[in-house]
Amino acid sequence: MKLSDESTVGREQENIFTVTEITKHIKNILESSIPSLWVKGEISNYKRHSSGHLYFTLKDEKSNLLCVFFRQYNQYLRFEPENGMEVICFGKIKVYEPSGQYQLYVSQIRPVGIGDLEIAFRKLKEKLENEGLFDERWKKPIPEFPTKIGIVTSPTGAAIQDIKNVITRRFPVKIFLYPAKVQGRDSAPEIAGGIKIFNQLKNVDVIIIGRGGGSIEDLWAFNEEIVARAIFESEIPIISAVGHEVDFTIADFVADLRAPTPSAAAELVVPDRQSVQNELNAFSQRVTTIIQNELQYKQSKCTELKLRLETNHPKNLLLNYMQQLDEFLLRLKNSLQRFTECRLTLEQLKIKFSQTFRSKYLENLKSHLQNSKEKLQYLISKNINNKHNDFITLTSKLEELNPLKILEMGYSITKKNEKIINTIRKLQIADNIKVQFIDGECGCKVEAIREKGKGKREKGKGKGKGKGKGKGDNIEITNDR
Repeated sequence: MKLSDESTVGREQENIFTVTEITKHIKNILESSIPSLWVKGEISNYKRHSSGHLYFTLKDEKSNLLCVFFRQYNQYLRFEPENGMEVICFGKIKVYEPSGQYQLYVSQIRPVGIGDLEIAFRKLKEKLENEGLFDERWKKPIPEFPTKIGIVTSPTGAAIQDIKNVITRRFPVKIFLYPAKVQGRDSAPEIAGGIKIFNQLKNVDVIIIGRGGGSIEDLWAFNEEIVARAIFESEIPIISAVGHEVDFTIADFVADLRAPTPSAAAELVVPDRQSVQNELNAFSQRVTTIIQNELQYKQSKCTELKLRLETNHPKNLLLNYMQQLDEFLLRLKNSLQRFTECRLTLEQLKIKFSQTFRSKYLENLKSHLQNSKEKLQYLISKNINNKHNDFITLTSKLEELNPLKILEMGYSITKKNEKIINTIRKLQIADNIKVQFIDGECGCKVEAIREKGKGKREKGKGKGKGKGKGKGDNIEITNDR
């Protein structure tokens, strides 16, 4: 986009821009030419929106600058900004297009006067975060019912009293205190030393480190790298309880659990005795109900099995089998008695049959057998004679039809290639043929063929002539023998 500096231009050369185009042009120029920067000023018109975003104006003696601090950046803010507070803000100048206003999009903010600690805090936080000390995968679970709790804090501070009072009221357990400074030059090594001592002794289930509220300088011991690494290396779960709810330290990010206050840490580390008792009572009631229902079901099942057992008891089955055996024996005796009676009756009938009917039946059967024998002999003889006569008749007919009989009458059989020739048309001049007579056969060669009613077809010469007769055919042949 190019803007003209001339005051007057022809109508045809005019460039007409929309408000949006102008705003975007300004936005591009402004955002590309001004990098991220720190801005110092006084907060006014401060407002925290329900979305979590912060809106305020940064001003000095002559000018105002609109600022917005989005929730994703301000959620780790260590203090609550107020009107009139002098701060240093880090961010980038951008244009808010709907209103055409430029404003500072803040990503960091810190009060004037504590900048060195804030920078140190952010640098250490970034370093440890890059090393993975804040990753959730390293967080150890807090025991649900610890019996021994280790506390690293000042023995004269209010934090230890608050923790003791809450634990005693909620769920009394054994408490081990490692006295340590929580403020000043040597406080960080003592806190780290307490964590290491508890890990060496392994005499507690969980460790609480913390102190009451204060300024960032007062809480700085919990921002030291030595404390952060001691927390990370601890094999015992650690709860961090430093300052008030708005206070955040490096220890809070590394610890397995963060409590907003020492009292809250005591509430988190042990369950409420009354709640546990109520849960146990409810659980006991549920178990009792389950057991009673199960007992009732088992009792009903036992009653059913008892009835089935009584019905199928071996003693009852044996009694039934004994009764059935008695019935079978009685039936057997009756059957034997009837068998004896039948046998006696059979013997009587046998004697009676032998005495009364034997002669009569045997004589009749013998006479019938003799008659049947004579009749059978007669039929056999008659059948043989009939068959003999039939055989003689058939033999005579067979003799009459015998080819040899015909040969005796002077006829012969002519064969060519072992096949009988029954017509002159199957012969050719010079064919070799056989002629069978009643007493033998001779080999011949065809010299001439005459068909009935026609002249000689062809005549050949040969040694020794013979004649053969067929039905209606005249053939001149030579004897090859």
